[in-house]
Amino acid sequence: MSLLNVGSGALMANQIALQTIGNNIANVNTAGYSRQTVSMGTNFGQDMGNGYVGNGVSVASIVRNYSALLNRQANTAGAVQAADLARMNSLAQMQEYFSGGESGLGASINDMLNAFSDVVNAPTDLTARNVVLTRMTELAGRFKSTSTSLDELDYTNKQQIQNDITLVNSLASQVAQLNTQISRSVATGVTPNDLLDKRDQLVREMNQYVQTSQVDGADGTLNLFVGGSQALVLGATASKLAVSESTQYPGSGQLSLYFTQPGIDPVELTAKMVGGGEVAGLLKFNNEDLTEGRNLLGRLAQVISTALNAQQTQGLTLAGTQGSALFSQVTQMPGYTAIPGVSASVSFVDTHSTANPQPVLDATAYVASDYQVVFGEGGKVNLVRQSDGYTRTYDDVAALGAQTVDGLQFNISGAGALNETILFKPFSTAAHSMQALVLSPQDLAVSNAVAATINPGNSGSLQLSGLKVTGAGIPDAASAGIQISFAVDATTSAITYTASNGATGSYVPGQPIKIDGWEITLSGTPQAGDSVTVQNARSPDLGDNWKRDAGNANAFLALRDAKLFDGGTTLSDGFSTLIAQVGTRTQSAKLAADLSGTIAKNLDADRTAVSGVNLDEEAAKLLQYQQAYQASAKMLQIAQSIFDSMISTVGR
Repeated sequence: MSLLNVGSGALMANQIALQTIGNNIANVNTAGYSRQTVSMGTNFGQDMGNGYVGNGVSVASIVRNYSALLNRQANTAGAVQAADLARMNSLAQMQEYFSGGESGLGASINDMLNAFSDVVNAPTDLTARNVVLTRMTELAGRFKSTSTSLDELDYTNKQQIQNDITLVNSLASQVAQLNTQISRSVATGVTPNDLLDKRDQLVREMNQYVQTSQVDGADGTLNLFVGGSQALVLGATASKLAVSESTQYPGSGQLSLYFTQPGIDPVELTAKMVGGGEVAGLLKFNNEDLTEGRNLLGRLAQVISTALNAQQTQGLTLAGTQGSALFSQVTQMPGYTAIPGVSASVSFVDTHSTANPQPVLDATAYVASDYQVVFGEGGKVNLVRQSDGYTRTYDDVAALGAQTVDGLQFNISGAGALNETILFKPFSTAAHSMQALVLSPQDLAVSNAVAATINPGNSGSLQLSGLKVTGAGIPDAASAGIQISFAVDATTSAITYTASNGATGSYVPGQPIKIDGWEITLSGTPQAGDSVTVQNARSPDLGDNWKRDAGNANAFLALRDAKLFDGGTTLSDGFSTLIAQVGTRTQSAKLAADLSGTIAKNLDADRTAVSGVNLDEEAAKLLQYQQAYQASAKMLQIAQSIFDSMISTVGR
């Protein structure tokens, strides 16, 4: 009987081995499946007096080939890759909105400025003026369209985050349910390999959206934590995540992830606390990358409208009136804070004088950035420029409000406690708010508000090279104007000038003479006593000559080469700089995604090398256990034959 028992036990053990191998082969393409191996053990032998006789083999357990370390490393790497990939894809979409070519913003800017060329040649031609206004309307529409596209991307991004959070909550609930089933099986002494695989696969999927850390429970459960220490799954209990606007900056559009448990106030988790996962990447894009895109676009719109509005107000319309603003502009934006009793706003500094009631903003100082005020000790405040982290410290909010920073003025009433903050987004809506205001060609101010007359009795070679208004202080129309007379030093031949309003200086051909709110550029060499008279273009003795003057149109054309961005970038190159900045950020995100993708792929390959099914290996084992099974069957056949012979012998 012992031989029969050994044979039947071996047959059963090898049958289980074959079944396990078949199960491995069947699940070769099943996501998350871990290869299983039969662990066999020798049955305790029987003492026959002269030694122990073996009692065969039995299956000790079905071993799950699994490395907890590799699994967790692969999950973390996968979460980082998912974050980088989600951010890269969103940045690639945003980059499309800032493309060049004929349909881009850059082309619209150049088309608008180039349209002034025809006006310079024919100042009274209404058709040429209409073309300029049409180009301005198209430019404003292009800015608004691009801003709307960014708003749509923002909406899509937020919807994707909401969908991801819903999925994470569902996965967390499933993990909690599996924890219950697994702990029951473990309590009976059985290791539920398939349930463990299913739970690990759910955790792997969850890390594609939100990075988790895992802690094994003594009862076979797996506890999941997000944001470092927030228990998303604790045994059989699953908490929830939610995404909403930051409570620190209500109304700002900044998003945060919230950890919620019944009866407990939600815990706000920033993108950095979340770590990896698609949600973290999308949060970073929403709060940083999209913000920069809006700021770059908004600053471009604000600089263009500021420069053109200022130039428009320095010229004369066909009716002889001072030009009015060409584009609508944002002049003030609210500050965002949850500090009780504190209100704040940021204003674009108005540098106009009482003599010139039209606003003139300091566009050259603008930096495409959000700003953050952080309250320090003793009432001090720190102003942080978020684009580069540059920080300025002031004694209090009044001292900050008295300063002009990057062309902006920060107005705060009240004070916050230590480390409380206020967020300012000065350029966030500038592009969306841009609108062409001048619709009639007669209202385009292309004529100079001043006129210059070279004294016909001059004996030198003075010629007028340029004349333009630069601000307030031009001669009154009722006055005789300002006469500039030249003197020549007989010893040094140095030439000086004296203006009738008392201004004096040295004359250098080709260099502008700046007086009050205008400047004149002359060429040639004057003789002693030569003079030039500058007067208001609407002076009665000049008649309507100003209608045929295109001095201000020339000034509009000169804006193409005016250095208005970051201390050296011209207006015509402003959009190119924007494209370069967005492109650099996108390229950086792509490199990060490629790197994290390579790391994740290698770690997953390492994990699969341990847990994955190798068909060649399984096929070899299949032959091995098939032979063992056949040998076990042969053993039973021999045992049966021996048993039959014994019965036959005894029966005689």
